Amino acid sequence: MMRMTCFVAVMLAITAQAQAGKEDLKRSVQSMAEESWSMARSIWEFAEPGYLETRSSALIAERLEKAGFKLARGVAGIPTAFTATYGSGKPVIAILGEYDALPELSQEAVPVRQPRTQGNGYGQACGHHLFGVGSMVAAIAVADEIRAGRLSGTIRYYGCPAEEGGAAKAFMVRAGLFSDVDCALHWHPGSRNSVGDPSCLARIAVRFRFHGTAAHAAGSPERGRSALDALLLAIHGVELMREHTPTGTRLHHTILSGGGAANVVPEFAEGFFYVRHPQSDVVRELYPRLLKCAQAGALATETRLEVVPLGGTLELLPNSVLPGVIRANFKSLNKLRYDDAETRFAVRLRESISGKIPPMEDITTVYDNNGGTTMGSTDVGDVSWVVPTAGFSAACWAPGTPGHSWQAVACGGTTIGRKGMLLAADILAASAWDLIKNPALLEQAKVDFKRRLGESGYRPLMEKDQKPPLEYRLPARRNAGGE
Repeated sequence: MMRMTCFVAVMLAITAQAQAGKEDLKRSVQSMAEESWSMARSIWEFAEPGYLETRSSALIAERLEKAGFKLARGVAGIPTAFTATYGSGKPVIAILGEYDALPELSQEAVPVRQPRTQGNGYGQACGHHLFGVGSMVAAIAVADEIRAGRLSGTIRYYGCPAEEGGAAKAFMVRAGLFSDVDCALHWHPGSRNSVGDPSCLARIAVRFRFHGTAAHAAGSPERGRSALDALLLAIHGVELMREHTPTGTRLHHTILSGGGAANVVPEFAEGFFYVRHPQSDVVRELYPRLLKCAQAGALATETRLEVVPLGGTLELLPNSVLPGVIRANFKSLNKLRYDDAETRFAVRLRESISGKIPPMEDITTVYDNNGGTTMGSTDVGDVSWVVPTAGFSAACWAPGTPGHSWQAVACGGTTIGRKGMLLAADILAASAWDLIKNPALLEQAKVDFKRRLGESGYRPLMEKDQKPPLEYRLPARRNAGGE
């Protein structure tokens, strides 16, 4: 009943406004189409890892500064994080942007697996080059309306690094960067269009480093203590742990380092671990059990364990009001269509995707994604626990394309990604316009936010004095911890 009541109120408020007032926003977005696509392609080419997005963040920050935004760089102790503010007074509307890439997913913009011969092996497999630039375009379009006197208030772009496991937004929240914000809007590239109020998985990330003793694996194995054995035992313990965790738990791991020669007992090994669940309180309970698996591996092999916390992110706190604003704009603005070249590209690319694949016409539909839990994690979750927050997914990849794949990288380097990015910019700008023009919507969103927050409040999934893990994407460090 609450969702329907809020939705009706949203629709009445928005339809009461003259839609012609948004035409200038669309013109602003279109005027930046070529420039913004060039920027997105540059960030796609940079493919910079989390907390190391030096060129990517600078490119967006400099464009915002050129547009008259006031920049605050290096916020929250993070060199590649920044805020860009235009206007003054209330309301303060936040638009989030990201730009980090993922490892081992380098890919040319072609519909077959073809890693790039240049670059660092990273790829924009989650479309954050589109995310960061599309949000920038929307922020500038809204700023143009404030400058022209057709809107009043403040628009603020948040340059957010390291979403992929680095939890930058959690540190930005802790630094108080959202303390004056009335609501936060975000979006994400995907293989279909959707909007709603789902939650997501809370998660804690950690790296376990094991320090052992090297020896000749055949001549003097008794003198060695294998760090790799310790890591493998930890992984085995985690695998056994799966059976005895609450429904909805996700445990992931990968080996970052484990020795360089078969005839040398590895003196150093490192693994990267995730623990996830739809409820952050369950994650808090599961993490000590994960830690015990690592401690057991070290105890059994007589090696030393070094724990490197990478922070955690909360589940999204849904909002019943803001998605209605976004949905109304999405359905009126969605004109996505593929031309012949894009269709040929998508058809060829989809030959490499297994499982049931939706029809190509799927891009014309806007799906309602209400309730439930998406099986991923995002540090937007932390933002949603301190300010009313809502987002959406825009089709930037061919229908059926999985995220975190070479296929997503390929699509994001083509005009398929360009069209989705510009649609997202239109929707973000129009939604910000509605929220500024209709203060009652913001008040309803805040009421719903307080109701959902209840007495629990914001309890981050990070250690009290934890600093941003600025080196979490760097190669494993053999000598870390004084060995």
